[in-house]
Amino acid sequence: MAPGRVADPFASQRARLAAAVRARGITDPAVLAAVAAVPRHLFVPSALGPRAYEDTALPIGNGQTMSQPSMQARCLAALRLRRHEKVLEVGTGSGYQTALLAHVVAQVFSIERVARLREAALASLRAAGVQNVSLLLGDGTLGWRDYAPYDAIVVAAASPEVPQPLMDQLAPGGRVLLPLGEKGEQVLTLVTAAGAGARREPLADARFVPLLGTFGFDG
Repeated sequence: MAPGRVADPFASQRARLAAAVRARGITDPAVLAAVAAVPRHLFVPSALGPRAYEDTALPIGNGQTMSQPSMQARCLAALRLRRHEKVLEVGTGSGYQTALLAHVVAQVFSIERVARLREAALASLRAAGVQNVSLLLGDGTLGWRDYAPYDAIVVAAASPEVPQPLMDQLAPGGRVLLPLGEKGEQVLTLVTAAGAGARREPLADARFVPLLGTFGFDG
């Protein structure tokens, strides 16, 4: 270590987490680098700090959870993200996946419907030094039209159908990743804009909290 530099006490834990994610079949180098770089301990409730680098889902309050890192990494890898892209995230939650996205792409716009979670995520992102993210408090099923179109959209909650406003805000050839299905049982699905229609690719069974809003389960 160079003189004057302070050792990072979490570096080895992040490296082990990245190795665990790789062992689950995620091989995208940019995504693995993000897992190895983003300080997850800044995004978990303080009482759960010792579990920050486990590959497991953790509660964050308001009936919400942060998904296990390998699931979040799988979602990012499935989107085949590129460095120059602009991404919309529906469901900021803890802000950890937001930070992973920010490490992989040029700009992230994220929407959270719970004010307390948005404020906590904003504080965590600032503590982590993440700067290429904008957060909005609102109904994620409506998207964020001011900054559309987006190269990719990732939805961190289950919906019975793809919200039409999200499809409308995709760039040509853009991708939406979301769990499609009923409450309690869904299929993680990649939807790619193709001309006037869309192509769907089912990826894996999933269980996410329901997407609430005008075009979600409340609609």
